Amino acid sequence: HEPIPAGGPRAQRGRPGMARQCPSGAAIRVRRPAGGPARGKAVLRQDQHRACCPADGTKCSVSLQLVYPSDFRLTDKEKSSICYLSFPDSHSGCLGDTQFSFRIRQCSGQRSPWHAEDRHYNSGAPMSLQREPAHYFGYVYFRQVKDSSVQRGYFQKSLVLVSRLPFVRLFQALLSLIAPEYFSKPAPCLEAVCSEIDEWPAPVPGQTLNLPVMGVVLQVRADWLRREGPSSRRHPPHLNLLPAPVILTSVHELDLFRCFQPVLTHVQTLWELMLLGEPLVVLAPSPAMSSELVLALISCLQPLKFCCDYRPYFTIHDSEFKEFTTRTQAPPNVVLGVTNPFFIKTLQHWPHILRVGEPKMAGDLPKQVKLKKPSRLKTLDTKPGLYTAYSAHLHRDKALLKRLLKGLQKKKPWDTQTALLRRHLLELTQSFIIPLEHYMASLMPLQKNITAWKTPPQIRPFRQDDFLRSLEHAGPQLTCVLKGDWLGLYRRFFKSPHFDGWYRQRHKEMAQKLEALHLEAICEANIETWMKDKSEVEVVDLVLKLREKLVQAQGRQLPVKEATLQRAQLYIETVIGSLPKDLQAVLCPP
Repeated sequence: HEPIPAGGPRAQRGRPGMARQCPSGAAIRVRRPAGGPARGKAVLRQDQHRACCPADGTKCSVSLQLVYPSDFRLTDKEKSSICYLSFPDSHSGCLGDTQFSFRIRQCSGQRSPWHAEDRHYNSGAPMSLQREPAHYFGYVYFRQVKDSSVQRGYFQKSLVLVSRLPFVRLFQALLSLIAPEYFSKPAPCLEAVCSEIDEWPAPVPGQTLNLPVMGVVLQVRADWLRREGPSSRRHPPHLNLLPAPVILTSVHELDLFRCFQPVLTHVQTLWELMLLGEPLVVLAPSPAMSSELVLALISCLQPLKFCCDYRPYFTIHDSEFKEFTTRTQAPPNVVLGVTNPFFIKTLQHWPHILRVGEPKMAGDLPKQVKLKKPSRLKTLDTKPGLYTAYSAHLHRDKALLKRLLKGLQKKKPWDTQTALLRRHLLELTQSFIIPLEHYMASLMPLQKNITAWKTPPQIRPFRQDDFLRSLEHAGPQLTCVLKGDWLGLYRRFFKSPHFDGWYRQRHKEMAQKLEALHLEAICEANIETWMKDKSEVEVVDLVLKLREKLVQAQGRQLPVKEATLQRAQLYIETVIGSLPKDLQAVLCPP
């Protein structure tokens, strides 16, 4: 929910043979007026629709030219990060138009509060597409062309859409329509676009969204949502008058095969590194390659949530530069996309560095990077390769590689190749996670042991040794043909942030299920019989507990049926009605 188109430029550092110019840029955020009707819910929550505000930049300084709306507050640190990250590093040499993305940490104290709509959206979206609570995504459209009318000889400008949603495909498509127009008519263009976005329909799970903007319709199916919200039946009145749409097959999925072209032979090793949350530097020749490869890598684990930090594009000007490059402690669990070769020297102590060059073909096949020891890293002339001492636990899937390379030789559509690769990674992740899910489910108390008037039994603890023993008869070998040291991979996984994130989420879901079953057991019991020999203190305690469970359930934190909620409310009224008038007045004040 909540797109914040935003933008920010910076002055590029010059390189030989190229003039420098102080660029300008824009930032916009679409919100609805306070107290106004909620429109465009779930995909893009537009709250507080306001006007633009221009800001001037000096000849060589970093500047935000425009922020939309004007009341959107950014800290100086956030402004600086957006400005520097919205322009390619001087080593990239990007001429013309280019698109890429970044991700920044939102400053503490500035984080906007969670709303009911946020929780409702997240409850229906897969974890990989939920709204980020503490980070902004920035989607950049950058233009650099020769222009003799400006002092430095080059027109340089960026338009950035900032959002807490990882909808890279949708927002890049949106920017490709907005940015060219914006570069010629800044403020009027943004106002018109924001007005149109504010009228976008809310998504209905499984149905097609038609999103009109600037005379074009972006069409995408809302397949990422699982549930239907109460306001999701709204449709634009002019639906039948829309022009032929630009069809997006997904709001977020990248062309995995294109992104992984230079590392196809190491996809499985990279999957293991992602699974274990290992620190990884991706050095690419451009922000576009860097950001797409980082986003492709973190998508490898779906449907498992990626619980580590990641930065699709990162520069030496980032506010976290010192934090990520310090040698006084172990490298953080971050996937870092960079374009400046300076990082090879600065991050030599990191355990895994992937350097890729411009895509090249060796005959009919993409040229593959080689696996190299970290000791072979050089500061400036480091050749493309995966520099790591890590040894993969699983054997390489040679059959998959053959099918992909044969598809290339036969010139199969890249969509077909991407589907094959994505299915392989999905099945690999599922084969790894299914035994964990089965073992975790066995720790749940039996429903017959959950009774109305007793505290529900506890979820049994996760014992790693017990789980590893269970793999002999219920391990990944049942669903995956790959051989290798699965036990060793699980042991390392237990030490990773992803195990901690997965376990906490599953334990939370199981605890909520346990509370829901307990509430159902109470609602199915005879409450009048229970009250006969109970003191007033016990009865009041039941009312308070039932109310607490009811609040949780109504906030969608407990998976219960509407009929159960109605019965629980009726029980509360029945119990309160049995109490003396003075207690009734305390529990139900006027």
